[in-house]
Amino acid sequence: MPTSVVDTTALLAIDIGTASTRALLFDVVNGCYRFLTSGSAPTTAGAPFFDVGEGVRRAIDEVEGAIGRRLIGNDGNLIMPSMADNSGVDILVATMSAGKPIKVVAVGLLEDVTLASARRLAATTYSQVVDIINLNDRRQTSDRINAIMHAHPELVIVAGGTDQGASKSVLDLIEAIGLASYLTPKTQTPYVLFAGNKELQKEVDSALGKNGKLRMAPNIRPTLSIEDISPAQQELSAIYRDIRSLQVGGMDELLSWSGNNFIPTATAFERIIRFLSKRYDPDKGVLGVDIGSQTTTIAAAFNGNGTVKVFPYLGVGIGSLGTLKKSKLENITRWLSREIADDIVQNYIYNKAIHPHSIPVSQEELAIEQALARQALRLAVRRSLSDFPQDIPRPASNLLPLFEPIVAAGSVISKAPTFGQALLMLLDGLQPTGITTIAVDQNNIASALGAVSKVNPLLAVQVIETNTFLNLGTVIAPVGNARYGTPILRVKMTNQSGAETVREVKYGTIEILPVKMGEKVRLHVRPLRNFDIGMGEAGKAGEVQAEGGVLGIVIDARGRPLRLSEDPKRRQRLILRWQQALR
Repeated sequence: MPTSVVDTTALLAIDIGTASTRALLFDVVNGCYRFLTSGSAPTTAGAPFFDVGEGVRRAIDEVEGAIGRRLIGNDGNLIMPSMADNSGVDILVATMSAGKPIKVVAVGLLEDVTLASARRLAATTYSQVVDIINLNDRRQTSDRINAIMHAHPELVIVAGGTDQGASKSVLDLIEAIGLASYLTPKTQTPYVLFAGNKELQKEVDSALGKNGKLRMAPNIRPTLSIEDISPAQQELSAIYRDIRSLQVGGMDELLSWSGNNFIPTATAFERIIRFLSKRYDPDKGVLGVDIGSQTTTIAAAFNGNGTVKVFPYLGVGIGSLGTLKKSKLENITRWLSREIADDIVQNYIYNKAIHPHSIPVSQEELAIEQALARQALRLAVRRSLSDFPQDIPRPASNLLPLFEPIVAAGSVISKAPTFGQALLMLLDGLQPTGITTIAVDQNNIASALGAVSKVNPLLAVQVIETNTFLNLGTVIAPVGNARYGTPILRVKMTNQSGAETVREVKYGTIEILPVKMGEKVRLHVRPLRNFDIGMGEAGKAGEVQAEGGVLGIVIDARGRPLRLSEDPKRRQRLILRWQQALR
């Protein structure tokens, strides 16, 4: 019999999303940690339950039914620790994205420096900045007090003053926050996260600490040229937990079960992307995208240093209306391969926002939902480009940098009817560049692993090593533009037996090199007409080792940036052709 190299620890991860609540069970199999099964149920944070516990129990019920293992005892509580009869679990971790975004007032000295850092910190979780205050806003103290009280924030984030820097101006802003808090009913007093000049922490505590909702974090802008929001993110996660526990029924029980091992889903997602970045090409970053019902999250990491940005009301369920409002309708309908009346598209989006659990029941509805996903991804990527490090390889400032791999999560992707549809949504929405691998989190497990990695890093490592993410394929995406049908790429593929395949690829097409799942091949890629494949300069050829995914190796020769025809009929024909290429 195999000998276990780990202590037997059963772990349950709970993820409370806007539309669905998931329970995921992990345990030791043949001496290594494995993902066993998952269950899902509608989230019950809203009417008629107003208690997340109901959805959590239903999701756990599904796990029990799938694996034949009792997790909930006769008293209705989670069985902890696990018992000799294999019932129960030893650890529970929880993540959450459900609920309206937390209302934030961002405060800083200079709009383009510390205030910008405060806003970036807020964007790392499920929040919405409802007002900003800075030294140059020309407001009197009374106006700032009124602004804070009128905004009804749940959190005020204060950044300002480099270490050993400005003090009086920061304390003037603190005075306005303190007076606004004093005049606010006690039950509505906002949390305050101070992440400014560390020399002022005692004075800030004296001014704001009496209400018990003040939190301190290291300065997110210790110098004008250095920004470090990571330590403050930990405090922000704790504040998020505290706010949700006050707002949402059933949270106290969940926090008790988890021993406060609870973080925002986006934080957990970024954590696993950072983990992956330590295992892949150090010259490239790892990109993670999670498109949900209410929000879209973009996480990227480079050699273990991560960044995450959450876009509230930019999704394909409750957030579908936000996606529409942030776009022109034609920016969504341009992705359709057939003519669908604008009022039908709008009606579907409005209904989806009201009934986020509904699923497409026709090809027409499926096309609309996938077009919506493409546009949400496009908006999120464009607004994230400036947050990526400026010194990383990228073909152009308006395009994605070179990533390896790209991991995509979210039911609209993972539950797409075909792998080709999932990949085409990602190619259209993200428009990756160069040569990369695109994988799908088909079990919606990434955020759970991010949360688990804090309490049991070995579990996260061993589960990832079991090919947790489904490799859709290696993608070659040359950057440049040409006339449709012009040859832009020559590819020579050599398999492990030495057999060669040579392909000349024309602009405007998507082609597949038939390579079996997991098969290793060598690719020699030569760009023509000064196209760029990420080898250091435009027109430069290169050789790479590649692995086949479920779709083989995919060449997206439509150019970057992707330009769709203005002629609706021609555009629809081309989109249909691309869809057929990935069937």
